[in-house]
Amino acid sequence: MSKGDLSLAEARRIALAAQGFADPAPGGTVDRRLLRRVFDRVGAIQIDSVNVVVRSHYLPAFSRLGEYDPALLERAAYGRERRLFEYWGHEASLLPLELHPYLRWRMERARRGLGTWGRIAQIVGSQPEELKRLRAVIAERGPLSASQFEGARGKGSWWGWSDVKIGLEALFWCGEITTAYRKGFERVYDLPERVLPRVVVDAPTPVESDAQRELVRIAAHALGIAAERDLRDYFRLDLLDARARVAELVEAGELQRVAVEGLRGDRYLARGARLPRTIGARALLSPFDSLIWERSRTRELFEFDFRLEIYTPQHKRVHGYYVLPFLLGERLVARVDLKHDRAAGTLRAHAVHVESGADRRAVTAALRVELGRMAEWLGAARVALPRR
Repeated sequence: MSKGDLSLAEARRIALAAQGFADPAPGGTVDRRLLRRVFDRVGAIQIDSVNVVVRSHYLPAFSRLGEYDPALLERAAYGRERRLFEYWGHEASLLPLELHPYLRWRMERARRGLGTWGRIAQIVGSQPEELKRLRAVIAERGPLSASQFEGARGKGSWWGWSDVKIGLEALFWCGEITTAYRKGFERVYDLPERVLPRVVVDAPTPVESDAQRELVRIAAHALGIAAERDLRDYFRLDLLDARARVAELVEAGELQRVAVEGLRGDRYLARGARLPRTIGARALLSPFDSLIWERSRTRELFEFDFRLEIYTPQHKRVHGYYVLPFLLGERLVARVDLKHDRAAGTLRAHAVHVESGADRRAVTAALRVELGRMAEWLGAARVALPRR
């Protein structure tokens, strides 16, 4: 290989180190500082409503730190001294407050009906007075959830949303309202100036290109090594925007073009990215973990073809309903279809599929330990494994 080239194993270790999987396990109680370190590394944690094991946004910290008090995350996201806010980062995400100014360009585009879902864009363009009314109600009475508005009840889920629910979602996209806290899993909205710290609200708004460049920079450090496609996907940037920002960071020397043995096309190495000699990780990953967001990257780097089968009819599922990849060392070695049976106090592994070429005995032994650790964290009294 020529100078600057990397083996696939080296690229994997760079990626895992960037996401925090090369860090030593905490020696004691996980505190706010350690939780903050996770967010500083990954830049965004995806929120998802599925609660088969635990809400997805609680899992990335557990995967990287082990047992921690979920109340730490609640306080960081919704407490008096909050460190996080909700907005569209990758998908719906928890993001460090420092990123708020760098996402205002997305809010401004949404106000013009750009870069958002069709029904959001439609109501922004056709019902500005209704949006003003909804915001005024929150300004007068907030914080409020969608269910507290008259006429908020729709039929079914997304496609059955009422105009009120869509209007509130549009205001959220536009940055006119934000999440004050959640009641159950339902967002409770308020005005940003009453929720976010004054220093964040008053922070200057960067020009669009500078903000996007910062998001690509954060993505690059969170990924360690990545294709242009991966850098674009991390914060869901448009193709032309991402391409221009990547080129600028290459020109500035913050990204280095490299080749990875066996992979087609350029990869970009973040300045300062670590290459550990070994990785000793052991972690069950959320299906929405940022390590595996970009499925093509997961397939190429880890030789692990992963897809979520929640929306696949049961008889067509290959690996299960809610499958967590299992990371051991520097490889994704198994898929575990998990459910937290709260009524029975049991963490149930409905199925375990060990990857071809992995040492089944070693994987099973390590997985037992990790499932036991997760059960203890979740408050489950026992772990139930499949017979095979």
